[in-house]
Amino acid sequence: MTETLIWIAVALFAVGLYLSWTAGRLDRLHARIDAARAALDAQLLRRASVAQELATSGILDPAASIVLYQAAHAARQAEEEQREVAESDLSQALRAVLGEPEQMEAVREAPGGAEALGELAAAVRRVPMARRFHNDAVRAARALRRHRKVRWFRLAGHAPFPMAFEMDDEPPTALADRPA
Repeated sequence: MTETLIWIAVALFAVGLYLSWTAGRLDRLHARIDAARAALDAQLLRRASVAQELATSGILDPAASIVLYQAAHAARQAEEEQREVAESDLSQALRAVLGEPEQMEAVREAPGGAEALGELAAAVRRVPMARRFHNDAVRAARALRRHRKVRWFRLAGHAPFPMAFEMDDEPPTALADRPA
């Protein structure tokens, strides 16, 4: 009888230890998602800021400046529910404005234009990487949260189900191949 109780206690301890380890892992994944989201937000803000600076610099023609400024401003001011759409619109505006070879040459030849393009190219290149890190963390947390043990024992607590950040982050071809 005593031996059976000892084995039951050991089994319960092992199950409790395993569930505790799983809950800790899930907590670390949620912390990783939060850190990745903060990094993604910083990169998106940097891209929008650099695009706004380029739009207000006087280097671009007036129509391109207005299009780029409005898209960058909308991306910076977007509410969380509209953020993905606004950031996709900024990507499309960047491709539209900087997709014309004449416009790129005019920007490069303008004083400070090459530096502005270099800074924009660096910002544009970092966004897909930050989004990929975020979405990878979300994918890992979702996979763990789908396990029965996590659902049955409510190991996720009250944490919201993680959502991926889906947007059009294709860089303009002229900026995609620029060296850092």
